Amino acid sequence: MEDFWKDRWNERYSSEQFAYGEEPNKYLKRELNKLKAGTILFPAEGEGRNAVYAAKMGWNVFAFDISSEGKRKALQLADLNNVNIDYEVGELETINYKTDQFDAIALIYAHFPADVKSQYHRFLDKYLRKGGVVIFEAFSKKHLEYVQKDQKVGGPKDIESLFSIAEIQSDFPNYDFEELTEIEIELNEGLFHNGKGSVIRFVGRKK
Repeated sequence: MEDFWKDRWNERYSSEQFAYGEEPNKYLKRELNKLKAGTILFPAEGEGRNAVYAAKMGWNVFAFDISSEGKRKALQLADLNNVNIDYEVGELETINYKTDQFDAIALIYAHFPADVKSQYHRFLDKYLRKGGVVIFEAFSKKHLEYVQKDQKVGGPKDIESLFSIAEIQSDFPNYDFEELTEIEIELNEGLFHNGKGSVIRFVGRKK
């Protein structure tokens, strides 16, 4: 199964075009601009559009993904923007970050496999310092209706890989929720996120 996901994402990121564009996610940009720059982690960061933006804003940026092609594109984008990011390739369990290392963690369309997504959220928690912030945007379970009508909007096609507000509340029990909402948005992100979709948006501060 691991090889299936690696192959899938390496294929998606192998084009010279950026699958989800070179501009940062709008929600991430909005929320990041409210914070004082520090050290931030981007799990499942793909081609690096969000990590590079954070680096341009003065953050000390760490990222990881299972895709070596994603890393290649991310470092290419970082070079074009004259910034540095620390990007590792591997599964979360194989990458060694330090407890309380990060001031923020950004989970932007980090749709981990359904059988491990909650486990991964709890695993990531130990890397965030007390008072640190999680910024999260990903497709909600309602999104299945949208992608069935319009494939161009992208996102997982199985409901178990999508998110609910209740799941977020369960996965992040030791957080003050500054925002937690399910909302319909219009996406315009590169080749694979285009059209109306339903997302969960979440900003939480670790107690």
